[in-house]
Amino acid sequence: MVKMFDNYRISRTKKFHLFPILSFALIVCIISFSDSLISNLSSSHSVVFVSKTNSQQPLKSTFVHKPLFYKKEEINEISYIFKEEEEEQEQEDDHVNLVAPYNLTEEERISWFRKKLPEFSILKSTRLSSQFNDRVNNFLITRSCSVQFFMTWISPSSSFGKREFFALETLFKAHPKGCLIILSQTLDTPRGVKILRPLIQLGYKVLAVTPELSFLFNNTPVESWFDDLKNGKKDPGEIPLAQNLSNLIRLAVLYKYGGVYLDTDFIILKDFSRLRNSIGAQSIGANGKWTRLNNAVLIFDKEHPLLYKFMEEFAFSFNGNKWGQNGPYLVSRVVEKLMISTNRDEFNFTVLPPIAFYPVDWIRISGFFMKFNSRNQSRWIEAKLLQLSGETYGVHLWNRQSNSMKIEEGSIIGRLISDHCLLCKDIYSF
Repeated sequence: MVKMFDNYRISRTKKFHLFPILSFALIVCIISFSDSLISNLSSSHSVVFVSKTNSQQPLKSTFVHKPLFYKKEEINEISYIFKEEEEEQEQEDDHVNLVAPYNLTEEERISWFRKKLPEFSILKSTRLSSQFNDRVNNFLITRSCSVQFFMTWISPSSSFGKREFFALETLFKAHPKGCLIILSQTLDTPRGVKILRPLIQLGYKVLAVTPELSFLFNNTPVESWFDDLKNGKKDPGEIPLAQNLSNLIRLAVLYKYGGVYLDTDFIILKDFSRLRNSIGAQSIGANGKWTRLNNAVLIFDKEHPLLYKFMEEFAFSFNGNKWGQNGPYLVSRVVEKLMISTNRDEFNFTVLPPIAFYPVDWIRISGFFMKFNSRNQSRWIEAKLLQLSGETYGVHLWNRQSNSMKIEEGSIIGRLISDHCLLCKDIYSF
């Protein structure tokens, strides 16, 4: 849901004569109030598939790193390449335009998509997006990154709220020397800089970058698929195209650079630096074997063959009408096929149990937001917090189900954020 400010209209029925000094004071008050309003927005064991390489070994780094903090001139350097305000608004609207109308036939939807293509700015190559690779490399080369993190944000910047910001706080609390790159056209703006500024001013290494999709998908199995999409030859489906592009971008960016991909609805509890070439199981069966994997966390070296397989499957089986088809179901399908493959040893990765990243299923996530008053329920909360502190790297909040839930004081989520945040502002106010 896009958050929007109400526009206040002031009707004037009478004309008053005001002294100049009173007018000046009124203007100062209004400006101060507006600035204040805007600034306030802002299984206990691993289930191993194939693992010649220990999943606890440090992630490989492809870059040489140097400084620790942003310099003022670097922030200015970022700012000078931003687009004009009207173009920024087009980017905000782009998210809405990426959703096809319902109840259309495939032929009608493709026709609609062809007409709308000029409005989809994320598919275009621009002056800003053309600098993507240089900006990413420069950011990583000039910083000493204990871990390279990537996120995507294709929604409007106005919908990047407190919960998403808490995810960033907990990431840097666990990884003070980590680097985070957010692939986002809407956050790579003056408004996005303002959102991220509290972390930047504290010296944390975070950068929003407009992605160049043609570069990311070049020389990968999805290159032809993307060309067909841009030329209006693919049915985008009824599922928001932004969601499926996010599923694909995370695979491509890890394939090009290596590191950790994270969804923005995670509370991070523990250092990831010893994890390598790992994917998390969302659920397991009675026999202890995983029944579904999830792509909300992916940890892989650069050019890992499993990422290549994921992209092959995306291009081969893309269906924009089935939720999860090109995301969590995709990674589950590929790994399941590899389990019976004769060359599975070549892929060298580990499947971690649900407790690692998905300690609560989306059906039960509401219980993590609630405070319970009975003694038994309170004991359950304490026992769960103790378990999470020992075995869990991060808690997926399943934002699609929980984004309207209030965090109650004393709840599991409330306690986790309180213990792992940096600025810790207004935890219970949304």
